[in-house]
Amino acid sequence: MADGGSYVLGIDVLRELAVEVGALGRLGFPAGTYAYVGSAFGPGGFARVDRHRELARGDRTARHWHVDYLLCAPSTRLASALTFPGEDRECELAGTLPGEPVAGFGASDCACESHLLALPAGTTLAEAVADVGVRGGTDVLGEDER
Repeated sequence: MADGGSYVLGIDVLRELAVEVGALGRLGFPAGTYAYVGSAFGPGGFARVDRHRELARGDRTARHWHVDYLLCAPSTRLASALTFPGEDRECELAGTLPGEPVAGFGASDCACESHLLALPAGTTLAEAVADVGVRGGTDVLGEDER
């Protein structure tokens, strides 16, 4: 999965939790589904998504990005990972997906309010993406990872 592009992770927070998120400090996360939008245009491309998957499984512990802190929390689950090869849609998706932004999360290198959104109750990532008319994303998680 070396090619780059944009991606959206669907993260289920199974019960309310508080997580220390690097320089953002301790943040509270109510139970629900969250969408995290990122880009993978640097060296290795979508290997970044593979790295997020490894963190979520507990196969890796080093945290580099805000989302890593959330993925390592014991009551979270990576539910989906949509990739958009060759497309630079990170900020567009962060600004159009429905939900409540988590202030400053994942947006330290751009002008966006956040790259993590608490999706409306009962909404899956696939539904949220379809609701805003985004096409072409491929879910790269296997059934055994959900």
